[in-house]
Amino acid sequence: MHDKDQELTVEKEEPVPAADSPAEETAETSTQEPVSELTKDDDLPQEEISEDDAPLEEETSGDDVTDQEEFSSDETLDDDLLSLDDLLAAAKTLCEAEGDTLRLDDIFPLDEEDDSDTLNDATVRFGEISDAAEKSDNSEAVQEDAEQEPGQPVEPFSEEWEPDYDQPMGEYIPSAPIVFHPKSRLQELKRQLVSGPEKRYYDLAEQGVGKLQIAIFLSLIVFLLSAGGTILYAAGMVPENRMRLVVFSQIFGMLLSGLLGCYQMLDGIVSMLKGKFTLNTLLFVTFIACCVDGVYCLLEMRVPICAAFSLEMFMSLWNCYHKRSTEMAMMDTMRKATHLDSLVKSDNFYENKSGILRSEGNVEDFMDNYAVPSKPEKAQNRFALIALLVSIAIACVAGVLHGPSMGVQIFTTSLLVAVPASSFVALSRPMAVLERRFHALGTVLCGWQGVEGLCDASVFPLTDADIFPAGSAKMNGVKFYGDRDPDEIISYTAALISANGDGLAPIFEQLLKNRNATKYIAENMQYYPNGGIGGEVCGEPVLIGTLSFLQEMGVEIPEGTMVNQAVYTAIDGTLCGLYAISYNRMKSAVVGLTTISSCRKLTPVMVSGDFMLTESFLKNKFGISTKRLAFPPRPVRQELAAVKPSPDAKALAMVTQEGLAAVAYAVTGARALRRSSKLGLIVHMAGGVVGMLIMLALAVLGSVELLTPINILLYQLVWMIPGILFTEWTRAI
Repeated sequence: MHDKDQELTVEKEEPVPAADSPAEETAETSTQEPVSELTKDDDLPQEEISEDDAPLEEETSGDDVTDQEEFSSDETLDDDLLSLDDLLAAAKTLCEAEGDTLRLDDIFPLDEEDDSDTLNDATVRFGEISDAAEKSDNSEAVQEDAEQEPGQPVEPFSEEWEPDYDQPMGEYIPSAPIVFHPKSRLQELKRQLVSGPEKRYYDLAEQGVGKLQIAIFLSLIVFLLSAGGTILYAAGMVPENRMRLVVFSQIFGMLLSGLLGCYQMLDGIVSMLKGKFTLNTLLFVTFIACCVDGVYCLLEMRVPICAAFSLEMFMSLWNCYHKRSTEMAMMDTMRKATHLDSLVKSDNFYENKSGILRSEGNVEDFMDNYAVPSKPEKAQNRFALIALLVSIAIACVAGVLHGPSMGVQIFTTSLLVAVPASSFVALSRPMAVLERRFHALGTVLCGWQGVEGLCDASVFPLTDADIFPAGSAKMNGVKFYGDRDPDEIISYTAALISANGDGLAPIFEQLLKNRNATKYIAENMQYYPNGGIGGEVCGEPVLIGTLSFLQEMGVEIPEGTMVNQAVYTAIDGTLCGLYAISYNRMKSAVVGLTTISSCRKLTPVMVSGDFMLTESFLKNKFGISTKRLAFPPRPVRQELAAVKPSPDAKALAMVTQEGLAAVAYAVTGARALRRSSKLGLIVHMAGGVVGMLIMLALAVLGSVELLTPINILLYQLVWMIPGILFTEWTRAI
């Protein structure tokens, strides 16, 4: 052998290069077949042994050959195939004879699906070690370059650039739309509720109402004791030697009332510092005036008018209790919501009237508006400020004309009569009474904005689901007439009812599925105002409706067929089928229809597609007056049912439960709240104006005989009677 370092290399599906230097080797393959010989010459030839153990042919190249000859994979498979066992045997023989080395770089089967069964038929290719080493070095260099530049961007649309997605170049495929999932909507709703109403609810629950209730109870006791002392003094049952005790006890009761309601007066001070004047601010000024008047009472030995102040403090604490409990109930309703609908207004909905529609609710619409001061509250605060200014003016007149003692007495009395005690609960108690009903129905109002929006003259659309929710209508029986196939009659009936799209469609579609009947398409649909529909199915005229409708259309009805709540089917003018339908009255629908039909300035409009829901049917089924209900033609109903509220429409109320009752009470409750608040405000303003006029007359005349504690207390109690009665207005909705 000329070169002991020459090595034979096994390669995979690569063309076999020619040897760079001559090799003198002879290989004999000896297995079970005749041995093939590998001869040597000055140049190492490229040789392969076939699977049939044919003699290995020898090819030589010149001494100056520098380029390796490449063979295609097909030529390699055809001409250069070598059995694996033969190759191993030849390599072993060659190594033992010449002491040379042989390296097998890669041994692999042609068919990767075959395992051990085809090992003997596997083929390999061999070449010089220099070629494999050169290729290995090249691959390592490429690997190093890739490691050195891991994040180097490739220029788009170049030869090396490949798109990230598998699609034709230049063709844009839009991303798939986001599919709405109710669970994701519920998760988003819960996230908003936790960050808004639930957080506020726990803040209020931490404050609680227990301490407030104790303060109210103690304030009531103080008022009763003060009123008892005033009554004893007015009845002449207090001796002269006990007069000082009575004065001290009245002043002590006033101070104790002020201590129990200190948070109310602090709230008034904070409001005044913020540039707002409220009833609590006026209460603080009244307390200061009563304290100054108490000093004069001790000096002059006269009984102060502390019972009236204790009554006002009791009402102020009661007002705080109503506000806190109402807010807690509203937050509790919202935080327990599993779905949220809002009531919004749509202008020119029907007959130039706005309509009250239902839309998807937003928690922020409620949180941003529920605590906004109402118009009656703003008017009440303005009146309290005017009452203070007028009382100061009256006191100045009395002080100038009759001295400072009378001026202080007139000022204190004017403050007490200018704002009757029930003024403190004139606005909060109606809302508290209404919220108890709302909490059971899962309804909240979006502040005074919602109250005013729901009080205008408007219409309210009634759908199939409002009157008969899902599951309330059921089929009790079926009867067929004539010689037609029953499945064909059911198919014709289901075709018209499905095209009509009313609440009966699910019932007949289920019947069609159970009977495995053929599904047809109805054409030329006709809608009749007297309880029926018509159309063509497979070219035949079909009428469906109530018994009276088919009789009016001239269809002959067999004797004894008197089922009122039933759907009758006539094909080609002949009665073919009768489907008995039972409508179960749901409590929510009964309460809702009764409430809406009795509400003034509210017109319920039927947008239902169910031809069974006629005026006479509703009157007999629910026992309501249908005078205010509107039954527009079917095309108008379809247009009204297709109206969608504007996305920018303001939310008026939130409903967290399904059913007509929750929506109906939101409308009627808002109207009752507005009426109660306005009447209560007017009554108390009237009482305050009358009281200030009386005080002005007494200040000018200088008469203080009427300014007794018992008279001031009676004046407060007299104006409390209508004030408390008006707060009960919201109970009867």
